[in-house]
Amino acid sequence: MIEDFVRALPRYGAIAGLDLGDKTIGVAISDTLRGVATPLQTIRRVKFTLDAEALLTLLKSRQVVGIVFGLPLNMDGTEGPRVQKTHAFARNLSRLTDLPLTFWDERLSTVAAERALLEADMSRRKRAEVIDHVAAAYILQGVLDRMGHL
Repeated sequence: MIEDFVRALPRYGAIAGLDLGDKTIGVAISDTLRGVATPLQTIRRVKFTLDAEALLTLLKSRQVVGIVFGLPLNMDGTEGPRVQKTHAFARNLSRLTDLPLTFWDERLSTVAAERALLEADMSRRKRAEVIDHVAAAYILQGVLDRMGHL
């Protein structure tokens, strides 16, 4: 899966990581050499057409060449309703863009992001504002690290 994604990418260019929720989409972006994931922003969801437009506009402005969706598997590895929603969003988005898409197991990404923000002594309010795009960066960094071993 990741191997096919890597083959579809140009040699250089930023990749976006997405943490898709019911109310928000956390967005992170890599550098063009694909070494480091950086949290970027959180998009407030309205409806698919507006969400997709905001997302694709952002990705185009950052010259993104591929998209990684966090896949919210259950802790036992099974797929639940959130996985189906993520696949549906990705399928609909793929009709609007030619960018290669892939999925990455996001189990515990939000927990890891929350822990990092707590260690940074960030207030609860500030954590709530940034948690989604920090989680997206954890997802994307996992993919970047895996790509470094291919």
